[in-house]
Amino acid sequence: MVNCCGLITVKNKPVPLKSIAVEVSVQGHVATVSSTLQYENLEESPLEAIFVFPLPGEAAVCRFSAKIGQTEVVAEVQEKQKAREQYDDSLSSGQQAFLLEESDESPDVFKLSVGSLPPGEKASVSLDYVTELAVQADDGLRLCLPAVLNPRYQPQGSDSGSGGSALVSSVPAASVPYSLSLSARVSSPHPICRVESNCPLDPLNYLNTEKTQATVSLAAGHQFDRDVELLLYYQDTHQPTAIVEAAQASAKPGSLMGDPVVMLSLYPEFPNDVMSSMTSLGEFLFVVDRSGSMSFSMHNGSGAQDRIGSARDTLLLLLKSLPMGCYFNIIGFGSGYESFFPKSVEYSQKTMDEALQKVKAMRADLGGTEILQPLKHIYSQHCLPDQPRQLFLFTDGEVGNTKEVLDLVKANAGSHRCFSFGIGEGASSALISGVAKQGGGQAQFITGQDRMQPKAMQSLRFALQPAVVDISVKWNVPKGVSVTPLSPPIRVLFQGQRALLYAQLTGKSSGDTEGSVTVKYSLAEHPAENQLSFSLKPAEDTGLTVHRLGARTLIRSLEMEERQGDGEKKGVKEKVVELSVQSGVSSAFTAFIAVHKVDGEAVQGPMLRRQVPTPMLCQSSMLTTLLGSSAMPRRMQGSSAMPRRMQGSMAMHQRMDRGLKGTLLGKGYMGFGRRRKMNGTKVQRDFDYPAPASDPAMDPLLQLISLQKASGSWVLEAALAEVLGKTEEEVAKPKPAPVDQEVWATVLALVWLYGFKMEAQEEWQFLAMKAVSWIQAQKAASVSECVQAGNTLLGCQVQKETLGF
Repeated sequence: MVNCCGLITVKNKPVPLKSIAVEVSVQGHVATVSSTLQYENLEESPLEAIFVFPLPGEAAVCRFSAKIGQTEVVAEVQEKQKAREQYDDSLSSGQQAFLLEESDESPDVFKLSVGSLPPGEKASVSLDYVTELAVQADDGLRLCLPAVLNPRYQPQGSDSGSGGSALVSSVPAASVPYSLSLSARVSSPHPICRVESNCPLDPLNYLNTEKTQATVSLAAGHQFDRDVELLLYYQDTHQPTAIVEAAQASAKPGSLMGDPVVMLSLYPEFPNDVMSSMTSLGEFLFVVDRSGSMSFSMHNGSGAQDRIGSARDTLLLLLKSLPMGCYFNIIGFGSGYESFFPKSVEYSQKTMDEALQKVKAMRADLGGTEILQPLKHIYSQHCLPDQPRQLFLFTDGEVGNTKEVLDLVKANAGSHRCFSFGIGEGASSALISGVAKQGGGQAQFITGQDRMQPKAMQSLRFALQPAVVDISVKWNVPKGVSVTPLSPPIRVLFQGQRALLYAQLTGKSSGDTEGSVTVKYSLAEHPAENQLSFSLKPAEDTGLTVHRLGARTLIRSLEMEERQGDGEKKGVKEKVVELSVQSGVSSAFTAFIAVHKVDGEAVQGPMLRRQVPTPMLCQSSMLTTLLGSSAMPRRMQGSSAMPRRMQGSMAMHQRMDRGLKGTLLGKGYMGFGRRRKMNGTKVQRDFDYPAPASDPAMDPLLQLISLQKASGSWVLEAALAEVLGKTEEEVAKPKPAPVDQEVWATVLALVWLYGFKMEAQEEWQFLAMKAVSWIQAQKAASVSECVQAGNTLLGCQVQKETLGF
């Protein structure tokens, strides 16, 4: 392994990507993002630069252009292999070419090839993409610009595909040689309350008195060394809306781009009394990443907990919050996987205690990140009768076979619901969001100084709520107009969650200009209905964002259909290519190609290839890897005519294709700071992971939670008194005489939670519900007297009704 800092050129100069400028246009719940990347060839030879970078998993690239000198070339969409061949041919004939293609393994990874830049020449590359904004637990809308493309772990024996998407050059964040500027214009039907970010922002600038339009920018001088998040907060953000977008003027009527498209944003309101009733049934499987990268810190600030430590605390909370009568298991995975129990066990004091002992011993010591194998194991196990199986997947999301994972999740969605949690910078949005979408659950991202526990508890609340079933969507439009849905059927609805639906409107109505949509479903055996009316007249000046998002939605559905084996019979791939070319939206089977036809001579000799690095957020600069390869047209790679120096470089590429994390963290890696064994022989260690930090003193809240019994009660003991800040004698003395000690201890715990930890109520609300249910089951007398005595002892003023009595 070469010990240099990231990628350098033959003259030890930085790679030729100089800067990235981003402009964002937000319209309510969707956004168009325009990025411009500036390159310069500082070498004496023609240069090919390869830049592998991430985009949001739900994004669709819709425009790509390149500017060399004063000449701009706009790319066109072509079938992928045809585009690659044209790119190679153009370089061979001495012309400048640019190729943008989606990874074969994951839809959130793209590879940009900047071909044949003459010495001293500058190039500007621009790409636009459209994306939906995810709704957060606090009603904020999240836009993420992924800066961090962590090395994606390639499962052993897998082939990374010819697209070269696994060629990821990562460097320590401090060494990233390019900067980022970002400005955003936000428009909303409702007033904009505020905009927040994990990076410094200039003040929000309102453009009108209604505060429905505003601009905001990143503070100057930002280095693109982390994911950039924007959180947008509107008034009344959960109100349902419908937007009808006008057809593209140049497109043929009857085609997707030639007809208006409607985007429907739905928020069904569920009755509070139904949603507050929690089921006690279910089989809960907690699938936890134990790969080496889980030893990294949750964020770069001081006092940050490591990811595996946060996962342990979260499992403690989840295990304590499960209802009596359910079943559970915990599966840790890395290069292999380990289950706490051979099969799921009934939740009891005994099984909970056994699981908690194993949780305490969990470490990030299982090598690489193989999600597919544990999922296959889970899906092969028979489901328990009347116990709906629900998966909670926790991972930092660095895998190279995302599409294969999503296909497996979708194939089992009828019997398994999946909730997913992306931990830390660089988690793959395609994997995290895709698992939840295909598995009928909810995706959560834990970045910066976010705490994992409240997000996990919100998902548990969804998992315990009554299921919404028998969902149907009916479009009602005037005679002469027909509706073609572009979105797959809705399989799951949650309280406070959005469903975006797209549909194509074909034909015209002579009279009526109104349409409506009716959504019906059943909740807790009660039928419900929601209806929304909308104008068929297209909104003005909306561009083609809705059309492109509708096309992307349909393309993703067709791609999955093709991967599941029906594609050849139905000609699905051809449909995807046709739709992608027509809409200008990226797909797995197409690529953007731009050729600048100049009067140049054919390239003599090898052209230098440079891998542009993406930042890797580590706690030390433990990994600095040279991924550069001398390059020529793809069809010459591997040729016997290739110079020896280039063959060696290509061989290194192929090793890296099998996955950087597979190389560094594969099977046989024996913990932190030890040497790996290969075929029984000791080899030099690749690098040392930092040893896990010793656990800090447990937070009082977690300490109290750890003392709760599976039934929901607490025992009067010294450890409880310590959390309450009292001696055992001080806690025992005020107990009302007729009251049982366990009831008294449980009331004290509740009073302490409501008196001192209200800011964390989302984390402990299920524990409190279990405690109240347990006390009520004891038919204990003098509960009011207990609450009053508890308030006096702890110096609180909590009302009995507040506790739920």
